[in-house]
Formats: sequence, structure tokens, C-alpha cells
Amino acid sequence: MPLRGRLALLAAGTVALAVAACALACWFLVRAQLLSSLDDSLRDNTVAPSTVVDRVQSGQCSPPDRPAPNPFGATVQVVDTSGTSCVIVGSKLDVTGADVDVAKRTRSESVHGARGPDGTGYRVRTTPVEGTGLAVSLARPLTEVDESLRKLALILTLVGGAGVLGAAGAGVALARAGLRPVDRLTGAVEHIARTEDLAVRIPVEGDDEIARLSRSFNSMTGALAASRELQQQLIADAGHELRTPLTSLRTNIELLVRSEEAGRPLPEQDRRELLASVKAQMTELNALIGDLQELSRPQEGGAEGQPQTGITGLHEAVARAVERVRLRGPQVTIATDLAPWYVRAEAVALERSVVNLLDNAVKFSPEGSAVEVTLADGVLQVRDHGTGVPAAELPYVFDRFWRSPSARSLPGSGLGLSIVARTVRQAGGEVALREPADGGAGTEAVLRLPGAPEPPPDLPGAEIPDGR
Repeated sequence: MPLRGRLALLAAGTVALAVAACALACWFLVRAQLLSSLDDSLRDNTVAPSTVVDRVQSGQCSPPDRPAPNPFGATVQVVDTSGTSCVIVGSKLDVTGADVDVAKRTRSESVHGARGPDGTGYRVRTTPVEGTGLAVSLARPLTEVDESLRKLALILTLVGGAGVLGAAGAGVALARAGLRPVDRLTGAVEHIARTEDLAVRIPVEGDDEIARLSRSFNSMTGALAASRELQQQLIADAGHELRTPLTSLRTNIELLVRSEEAGRPLPEQDRRELLASVKAQMTELNALIGDLQELSRPQEGGAEGQPQTGITGLHEAVARAVERVRLRGPQVTIATDLAPWYVRAEAVALERSVVNLLDNAVKFSPEGSAVEVTLADGVLQVRDHGTGVPAAELPYVFDRFWRSPSARSLPGSGLGLSIVARTVRQAGGEVALREPADGGAGTEAVLRLPGAPEPPPDLPGAEIPDGR
């Protein structure tokens, strides 16, 4: 059953239960009121004790051949202490223990229901006869009460049925009106599934649950659209970056092959230069593919085959990174001042990020200059004395594949700083490039990570703030 039908059925069932409860309560209240009125009528109509005594003494304990008019069908019956009864007017009724108790004077009166010989219901009131050991029962039939209750039950059934039907119709109408935003949401989802058009947005009205769901859906489609756009941009940028080394490789290899096929070998010096260029292009391709693989990893570790984060010494990672970069750029001096600092991060990724920062500093530093690396209170500063990055370009340095126009002739893929930014964000920190605080030449990279100056004693990460 669709949701609309279930809501209508639920509304109809709820109203049906409410109507049934009200109808039953009304029926029992009216019945009680009618019986109370009948009891009051029996109390208002009494039989004189002398009449009872005269009838009993004269032996007239049965209705005469020509009974007096009895428009209400009343019954008058005398009961003694032994339970024997004689009918003065009307039909003989069963004597109950309560009636005998009234004759014995152990009860002041008895009011109860009874059945006549023909099955007619009666309301009976028994009272003692003063000065005798008798009790008189005055009874009236419940025909009028039963007839009124039957009519009331019919009216309540008809009204309740109409109410249930009306509730079902109102439930359908309310379900349609209430689920109209859900229908729009369903249509949008089906449209996106059919066309993959993530630009669809659902109009949001109000601040109820449906509006919150619509906002969440719009946010989700917006995030998916942005993710797709970034993916397409990454593919386009990667293709563009791969095309340059591949074209250079193809040109150099074709030149080598053509010289071999023509039987005219290249001069040894030219051949060495071509092979060195091929090797450099292969190295650049390998570095670019490694960077792309790094960026394609999920941002959160922990899955099978993914690196796990743990407690690592940032000063140790920086020291290892410095040793690696010194081998790559022996023409630049790297001075370090590292204070212990322990963070929660992936050790390999953290070291690679520091290597990327140092590579940039060495690459843009003039020969014979120095790169200063300091670490204090979780703040890593890498300062070079090169040409520096123009202030207008600083907001873009962490974008994927972005390279300064002045650095496009140098080796690199433009992904190094993107990897740095991603790794630092995962560790709960922040990184930025800025102009040196002392106003000198060059650029200063500042990396901040939450942590502690001492490792936790037993539990990894027990005293290391997460920062996320």
C-alpha cells in the first residue's frame, strides 16, 4: 500500500476508534439516565399498605378477571419472608434474594432488573409493607427504554459511519497535500537518476521536516555537482600535465629511432642528452602519477589497505625529510632548529608533506643560499631566500595543478602543495604560505598541527588533542 493510502487508513482508523469510544460512552450514559428516570418514577408511585393487606387477607393474589386499566404495563407483586409471591397487578416475576431480604427487614429496599414470562425486561423496586412481614414489588417494563436505546444505537452507528468515511476522505486529501513536497522530491530524484542532471534544485518553503529534507537534498546534489566538477577538472588538468612530458618523450624517442633506422647515429653528446632528457621525463611522469595516486586516496584512513593514523613525532618526520632533501639539493644549505612535538597523523604522509615544502623551498632558492627550518610548539616554519611568491598568487598556491607563471619552466606537477594541504587538514591542522615576517626576500611556509611536546605514556593519542 502506498504511503498516501496508509496515511488515509491511519486517519480513518483513528477516527473510527474515537467515534466508537464516544458512541459507547454516550450509549451507556443515556442508558444510565433512562434507568435512573425509571427508578425515580417507581419511587414516586407507591402502593398503600392497606390495599396490600386487604388483597392478601381476602385471598385476591391474582389479577381479577377484569383488571383495572394499566397503560404502562406495571406489575404489583407481594413477597413474604419465605420467598412466596402473589401478583396483584400484571405478570408474575421471579423473586430474588434481595426481595426476600426486604420482606425480612434486613434491607430497606431493592432495585433490580427482572424478566417476565414472555421475556420482557422489567425494572423492579421492592419496599417493605409497614406493620406486616410482607414486601411489595412495583415493576415497570423496559420496553420504552430498550426502544429508545435501539434508536440511539442506530443514530450513533450512522453518524459514526459517516464520520469515519469523512475522516477517510479528509485523510486522503491531507495526505495528498502533505506529501506534495515529497512527490516533488521524488520527482527530482527520479529526474536526476534518469538524466544525471545535478543542477536540479527543489524549492524550499517553511521550516518543517519536509523543508529540512529538501534543503539536505539540495545540499547533497550541490556537493555531488561540485565533486563531479572537481573530478572533471582533475581529469582535464591531469591530461594536460601528462601531455607535456609524453610529447617530449615521444619526440626524443622518435628522434632516436629515426637515427637508428636511417643508419646515421647521432653524435655521442647529443645521444647522451636525449637519453638524459628521456630519463628526466620518465622521472617527472613517475612523480606525477605518484601525486595523482596520493590525491585519489580516500581522505579518511582505516579501511582495509589504507594507512592508519597514529602518534608520530613531527620533529622526527621533519628531520628525515631534511635528510632526503639535502641529497636532492646539495647546492642549498638547510639549517634546522627542531623542538619535540608529537601529533596524531599518518607518518608517511606527514613526512611526504614536509618533503614537498622543503622541495619547493630548495627549488626556488638561489645556489649557495640557506633554507631555515624551525619547529616550536607545533608550528613548523620553512623559510627560503629565493624570489618569493607574489602576494596576488598566494591564494592559489594550494590548488591542484596550479603553478606560478614564473615557475612553469621548472620541473614539477603543481600537486605538491595540494597534497600538503590535504594531509594537514586530515591531521586537524592548517598550512599557509606568506611573505617573510622580517620583510626580506623569499617565502615562508607555516604549518600548524595540534599535539603535545611529550608522547603519551601508555595509550597512543591519550594526551594528543585531535583538532578535528
